[in-house]
Amino acid sequence: MKKTTQLKTLLASDRLELLLEAHNGISARLVEEAGFPGVWGSGLSLSASLGVRDCNEASWTQLLDMLDFMSDATGIPILFDADTGFGNFNNVRRLVRKLEQRGIAGMCIEDKLFPKANSLLEGVEQVLEHPAIFAGKIRAAKDTQADPDFCVVARIESFIAGTGLDDALQRAHAYAEAGADAILIHSKKTTADEVLSFRRAWEVPLPVVVVPTTYHTTPTEVLEKAGFSVAICANHMLRSCISAMQRTAQAIRAGRGIPPGLDLAPVKEIFRLQNNAELEEAEKKYFPAPASR
Repeated sequence: MKKTTQLKTLLASDRLELLLEAHNGISARLVEEAGFPGVWGSGLSLSASLGVRDCNEASWTQLLDMLDFMSDATGIPILFDADTGFGNFNNVRRLVRKLEQRGIAGMCIEDKLFPKANSLLEGVEQVLEHPAIFAGKIRAAKDTQADPDFCVVARIESFIAGTGLDDALQRAHAYAEAGADAILIHSKKTTADEVLSFRRAWEVPLPVVVVPTTYHTTPTEVLEKAGFSVAICANHMLRSCISAMQRTAQAIRAGRGIPPGLDLAPVKEIFRLQNNAELEEAEKKYFPAPASR
């Protein structure tokens, strides 16, 4: 099944599907090996892995280069966190063409102004795009895609900006009419009250996605029973590797060398994830040993 079709099927699931964040080729492969059906190409994690802030400091082409490696490393679909689309409708059209060329199954764009600010930042004004302009971006994306199964997810930031449920619903209807394949409703509350209120009020048969980063204590069963189709674990691979690398760096520095018992993957595990075995087999087929002299 094509990656785009895989993602479209996940979005239409009648059970809650989980996507896990990845930010490079090896983390994407680990997501697939763990059994997840899809990857979230997180804008926060991709930018952080490059050492820059999540406010469009990394160019979209730099993110695209990393997505290329992630796509090559996996057989499961990637839903790319494409921020606001990196500009106006014309930028979105070019973005869709380039994502399809790299085998990316879909993109999620959010209805804030470019350049965006991360939704979880405190004390930062979150300015929303006019819904008609954002709907135009969605129409442009859907008109541009060559693969009919390429997915465009419209991310609504009304709760992040403090404009409330009615604004979120009005925007969701406009984006659904523009052709969005799913709605992502976002909240930074520590409970799921806002997203659950949206799901109860949303009567359109269009999938709804959630990102329970701040309300992670909400049982999965609650989100599934409410009718959400996908939940995104949006930054956990990045956060776990930061913690591990900090511990490793501190332990090596404190011991002035490699301390015994350090929790490290063996080098051969790196070789396995790089698929060196495939290269060895290919060399036997394509690169015969030179005749002895």
